[in-house]
Amino acid sequence: MKDLPLALRPREKLLSLGPAALADAELLALLLRTGMKGLGVLQLAEKVLQDLGGLSGLLQAHPLQLSKVKGLGPAKRAELLAVMEMARRSMSNDLRTQPVFTSPQLVKDYLQMRLGALPHEVFAVLFLDAQQKLIACEELFRGTLTQTSVYPREVVKRSLELNAAGVILAHNHPSGALEPSRADELLTQTLKSSLNLVDVRVLDHLVVSRHGALSFAERGLM
Repeated sequence: MKDLPLALRPREKLLSLGPAALADAELLALLLRTGMKGLGVLQLAEKVLQDLGGLSGLLQAHPLQLSKVKGLGPAKRAELLAVMEMARRSMSNDLRTQPVFTSPQLVKDYLQMRLGALPHEVFAVLFLDAQQKLIACEELFRGTLTQTSVYPREVVKRSLELNAAGVILAHNHPSGALEPSRADELLTQTLKSSLNLVDVRVLDHLVVSRHGALSFAERGLM
């Protein structure tokens, strides 16, 4: 970056114009700080974004994915993972201080960042209090690339342990497809019936991939 005019260097540009003035690769270059043999830091940043599917792909990347990107050594990976975890915790704190349905997009973004890039299927539950604020988000079941076994009894048990008044269900599709299956719809109805017996409402079920999130409630499937 020393070859660039001073005003075009990412750090100086950010300090003078603000972070919104920087392109995705420039922001990433500030975190990476150095390039690799044959690639300057800006070129490395562009390559990383290209390999991972852009900034959203980077923010959802699993540590194993990062380890396979040439040019990202342990120090760079650690910094990126730290930034990603801070973003997750910030979103989680926001969900703990406001009702989830005042910011449905935040719920989608949080779950997409947490589950979207996982290579295996996971079934997670957001447990909510009576004001629909987040108590906890837990991954209750883990499966293979295409299938996870979900046990309603365990979801009911954990809801009672946390004194939850409502839940949002979520699972990821590692294939990238967002369309819910018939099995997803049947599972949702089974969990609704089971949780209704203990006065816990199922508010939504989200299907998540690295490409986005789909809401059963918005689809009229609840």
